[in-house]
Amino acid sequence: MTWAEFLIVQAPMAGGGSTPELVAAVAGAGGLGFLAAGYRTASAMRDEIDRTRALTSRPFGVNVFMPAAGEVDHAAVAAYRERLRPEAARLGVEAGVPGARDDDYDAKIKALLDDPPAFVGFTFGCPDAEVIRALQSRGAKVIVTVTTDAEARSASAADALCVQGAEAGGHRGSFADTAEEPLALRELLARVRGVTGRPLIAAGGLGTREDVADVLARGAAAAQLGTAFLRCPESGASSVHKAALADPRFTTTAMTRAFSGRPARGLVNRFLAEHDAHAPAAYPDVHFVTSPLRRAAAARNDPDTVSLWAGEGFRHATDAPAAEVVAALTPR
Repeated sequence: MTWAEFLIVQAPMAGGGSTPELVAAVAGAGGLGFLAAGYRTASAMRDEIDRTRALTSRPFGVNVFMPAAGEVDHAAVAAYRERLRPEAARLGVEAGVPGARDDDYDAKIKALLDDPPAFVGFTFGCPDAEVIRALQSRGAKVIVTVTTDAEARSASAADALCVQGAEAGGHRGSFADTAEEPLALRELLARVRGVTGRPLIAAGGLGTREDVADVLARGAAAAQLGTAFLRCPESGASSVHKAALADPRFTTTAMTRAFSGRPARGLVNRFLAEHDAHAPAAYPDVHFVTSPLRRAAAARNDPDTVSLWAGEGFRHATDAPAAEVVAALTPR
């Protein structure tokens, strides 16, 4: 199995975007699809792996969130929860309370070691070398998402690196949640190429065949896209999210902590504009606080109160089947 087989990688999109149907469709079209284990239990992850295997015999991957680390300002989280009380009341729900911060990590690693898919990815950090070696010994290729050249150096045990530029939709996959300004993809790709010989998967704002050809010409082994697949019929994104990506009133994206407490790029809507400046750096605590609001807003088809994750190339996303999207993105 070589990276030349997979020029197009479908990004793991936690929160529902990645489904077995989407992963299987991308795999069937010659791409590499990824399930998202984030926000799921180990058991739910295992079920999705089984469902995907029932749909395709092609290789696919599973992406795992590293456990949240660092101290949390619980008073700041409580104050933000209080700030959102009127939003919750309007939606007929109560704001959530912070829960476990490890995302069932240990159980997921055990399950993946028991029966791994072809690829295992990690976001928000790099696992211990022992974990990487154990997965590799079971036949899995390990991919770590990096956002700086320093992170690339520390992930040298991985088989490949996903180089995530500032233009990417969803959460910034950095090892630490810092205020450091993220680098644009093409600059980051050049920096990472200078410190590692590992295959690089370029991610961040890509939306066209020309974008893919450009990052391949710059040394990437493959291009990863997420937003490009969100409107596909196989995607598990909510109907309100899919509609917003094509709605002309949403014109720009921004990085925000408003929904999860960790920087993530999404369409600028009312909730983001009103609450971003007040959201503490507390992930996944803020995610738990806003989760009931986001679910209620999605049920109401309210695009101004949900997280509308999107990369800078979101206008290129279409509602075509995933196989057609892969074909349209693949350089001839």
